[in-house]
Amino acid sequence: MKNTATSVPVTILTGYLGAGKTTLLNHLLTAQHGQKYALIINEFGELGIDDQLVVAADEEIFEMNNGCVCCTVRGDLIRIITGLLQRSQKFDGIIVETTGLAAPAPVAQTFFADEDLQQKTRLDAIITVVDAKNISRQLSEGREAVAQIAFADVILLNKTDLVTAAELDAVEGKIRAINRFCEIIRTQEGVIDPKLILGRQAFELEKILAVDPGFLRNGHHHDHDSEVTSISLASDQPIDPEAFEEWMALLLREKGADIFRAKGVLALPGEAKRLVFQAVHMQFRIGFGQNWRPRDKRQNQLVFIGRNLDEPALRRSFMACLA
Repeated sequence: MKNTATSVPVTILTGYLGAGKTTLLNHLLTAQHGQKYALIINEFGELGIDDQLVVAADEEIFEMNNGCVCCTVRGDLIRIITGLLQRSQKFDGIIVETTGLAAPAPVAQTFFADEDLQQKTRLDAIITVVDAKNISRQLSEGREAVAQIAFADVILLNKTDLVTAAELDAVEGKIRAINRFCEIIRTQEGVIDPKLILGRQAFELEKILAVDPGFLRNGHHHDHDSEVTSISLASDQPIDPEAFEEWMALLLREKGADIFRAKGVLALPGEAKRLVFQAVHMQFRIGFGQNWRPRDKRQNQLVFIGRNLDEPALRRSFMACLA
């Protein structure tokens, strides 16, 4: 596995139109955190103005216009980051802000698919900014807002001063119905301690499990309004790694469009290290992580978040991979 101490952390910042991403960026870029970040801004139109809305700061700002970072300018994203990594001046991290209509999955997939980026960067977290006042309407209008929540490691529930306490609780309930595994932080005008969202290693499953060993063990949940399902699978019996990889490759090839996120830890027969699995749509990576500790329960744990997931079929296929 790559050395996370030397790889550059990348934060993907997403959120629906008007959620407050630019306001958050202005706060992050002016906060006294003592670190230097490269900021990559994506705009959908030919004429970009977001870089004019971001305050002057001691950060490098790159803008990609006339295309969504999740599709037509994905090659530009690789090119820009590759160029950054070749500079003598080092960055503490890279922030990629997507357009409000982007699904974060293809952006995350970039760091799975490009071999050079795999070795030199690490996906630190997908941060989604949510407008507490308007998210209920946005969820009913289109799939982008649902996908942005489903992929999130951390959600900043912004504009909390514009809704009542009861409305805020209801909004959190809708978010939890889509993604039970994200952390929710309430904010106003994007004001937040940068340490809560930068350098979090929230995309690194092992770190999450070190803090919360039961993170993946929460059964099954389905919200009929959003059509998004969260499914957890677990077994104390060791896994056959070849059977698992074969199943996962087939599953993601056939159903990957509906699988937003998948992640898990696996126990191999006679192996001291955990096998860690992460997937975004049709891209996945699997590799050895930390050793199982004496106090750990050696258990396979998998989580799937997506649409139209067939829990019985997933469970049968999973059980067929056990050694």
